[in-house]
Formats: sequence, structure tokens, C-alpha cells
Amino acid sequence: MSDRCPRCEAELLAFRIPDELHDHAPEGEGQAAICSRCLALFEADDAPAETDFDRISEEFPSGDAGVAMALGVGYLNSLALHRSDIDALFEYVEREGSDPLMLLDRLSTQGSLQPAVDLERRRHQVEQLREPKE
Repeated sequence: MSDRCPRCEAELLAFRIPDELHDHAPEGEGQAAICSRCLALFEADDAPAETDFDRISEEFPSGDAGVAMALGVGYLNSLALHRSDIDALFEYVEREGSDPLMLLDRLSTQGSLQPAVDLERRRHQVEQLREPKE
């Protein structure tokens, strides 16, 4: 895999997926990559031990919460296929002390990004899907 996004030519950030998030990994792999500009998710052949998600946004969580957020954001291209993954990943991010919906708000207004999906619209859809049922 190249270190550049095939969609927009921006830098890809490869990351390792911890065992506890492995069920949500693309193709069940132990690593993936997210584009630092369009936020598209890709398979990766290799990844560093730690990934600096600050290269996407200073608001992005670090460590395993960053991995969960990157996977969740990458899956926003298809809510229908990845609804349960997104829900579980964003719950993980919340347990780690970050607010994934607030981060989506901030990413949607960050001028250096050109997301492949409408983050504002997807954020609203995710919020509706995650609302507790009465």
C-alpha cells in the first residue's frame, strides 16, 4: 500500500488495531489506515506502534480511543453496513473520555479536511441511531 490516499493523494495514517477492537477491523485485519484529508478508511499492510492522529486534528483522541474514532469515522461512508460497528466504536471512544459526536462537529468545520462524506449530515444520522429507544 502506498503512503498516499488513492482518492485525494493526501497522507495516509496507518494504525494498529488493538485486540479489543479487532472485531471492528476492516476485513478482520490487525491494521488499517485513514486519509489525513478525506478521512477514507483503507486496509494497511503495516502500521507503526503508535499513530499521531493529531495530523488529522488536534481534537482527535490519542491511543486506542483514536483508533476507535478513526475506524468509526472511516465507516461513516456506509451507515447501513457499519451501524453496529460505528455504535460500538463510538461507545468505546466515550468510555475513554472523548465525545465522538462533538469531534464530528469539529471535523466538519475544519478547513484542512475535505471529508469524502458529509460529516454534518452523518453526525445527525449517527445521533439519531444512537438515541436510546423508549
